[in-house]
Amino acid sequence: MLRIHFTDMDLVRTRMASVPDPLWEITLSLHRFQTRRGRWAYADWHRETVLRLRDRDLGAMVRTLLLPAFPRASYFPDFLTPSEASEGLDAGLEAILAAPQRQVLAELGRVAHADPHSSSLRELGDAEGRAVLVKALRDYHTAAIAPYGEHLQSRLDSERALRTRALLDGGIDGLLHSLAPSMRWRPPVLELVHHTSDADVHLDGRGLTLIPSYFCWHSPVTIADPDLPQVLVYPLLHPPAQNPTGPDLRPSLGALIGHSRAVILAGCAAGATSSELARATAMSAGSVSFHTRALREAGLICSRRHAATVLHTLTPLGAALLRRNRALPAQPP
Repeated sequence: MLRIHFTDMDLVRTRMASVPDPLWEITLSLHRFQTRRGRWAYADWHRETVLRLRDRDLGAMVRTLLLPAFPRASYFPDFLTPSEASEGLDAGLEAILAAPQRQVLAELGRVAHADPHSSSLRELGDAEGRAVLVKALRDYHTAAIAPYGEHLQSRLDSERALRTRALLDGGIDGLLHSLAPSMRWRPPVLELVHHTSDADVHLDGRGLTLIPSYFCWHSPVTIADPDLPQVLVYPLLHPPAQNPTGPDLRPSLGALIGHSRAVILAGCAAGATSSELARATAMSAGSVSFHTRALREAGLICSRRHAATVLHTLTPLGAALLRRNRALPAQPP
């Protein structure tokens, strides 16, 4: 169990990522190739990405370079997931190139020591080797992550809506409590129940960045070096049988699902409870419940209980349908 210790200043500086972190998603997606655990949640992505990597002749690069550099183990190099990646892929790759050589060699050596077959990773310590690595990461991102960017952003937006509700209802204390059950908030300590290490991390006023991740599975992940800016990468929940890309939906939304359900679907864009939807649409609680159940069964919204209320947010399919409908030109009466 990992224990993260907060001070009052850390609570003030705790925040949540607003966009998917490209290097963390690269890292954790590579972990998905190294185990069958949770494969059902990524079945479509796995099948399509394997074919795309093969078509672009990137399979050997992934096997011989990226998988050894990003082992699914208790440790992988911190310099490969720099905080600058929160500003985008280019910023993150520049940070990898600019990482101090001493840090890079030490972290790669730690991986090589744990796995003798990864000794060639030391070649990535010099500028030429890191340039090769950065190109490989960019190519992999283009093939494995970028095609699902809209899906990842939609899932993160839904998660932010849920956590924002917890924050508004209960402050930062309510937000951290809402991360259960994989994490336990026992003020002033956040316990990561399934973490691979038994240690204590003291934030010492630096704060913590929460990063919901589509490709993180089961257990939250943190930076290994306690002196680096601290992040907590945790998994998004995966409903069964979802398609990351979704169908191409073009019909007018009201004609497709009815005006009342279209209004409720739009109301769920920023997250809304049943009572809020009833007030916003002037419908009865029973009508809202009837329509949200239909939208949920159609895979357009998901409903999650928070305290005594139920929060409705869009699924990736619902978000795609709403965006596509808004993008269509208005039809004459």
